[in-house]
Amino acid sequence: MTKAMELKFSKSHEWVLFDGDKVKIGLSDYAQDQLGDIVFIDLPDEGDDVTKGESFADIESVKAVSEAYSPITATVTAVNEELLDSPELINSAPLESWLIEVEGVDEIEDLLSAEEYKKFCEEAEEA
Repeated sequence: MTKAMELKFSKSHEWVLFDGDKVKIGLSDYAQDQLGDIVFIDLPDEGDDVTKGESFADIESVKAVSEAYSPITATVTAVNEELLDSPELINSAPLESWLIEVEGVDEIEDLLSAEEYKKFCEEAEEA
């Protein structure tokens, strides 16, 4: 189980977990809550490149279709195949349900700590 305090977050509501030279990226609890029940996810293929600030996945919920944006520039080394069959896992365990794993990290977005991200989300709710 991933501890929220170890995670870093982007302002586009993805979480990032650094593990040596591999990095996992997933959707934050705030993002899945805003989306509602997730019914479909389209992920990139292994070997694809993701670019900081650009979309890498389509996420369809009962409310809308949304995109996940990469907080880093890197190469996809694995995709969470389990989510392709059971995208609702993002709703039940967003901080454990990684979308992609990447390596060869080149560019990293300014990431927030869990505390900074919580404050960012609270400010967004008030706006």
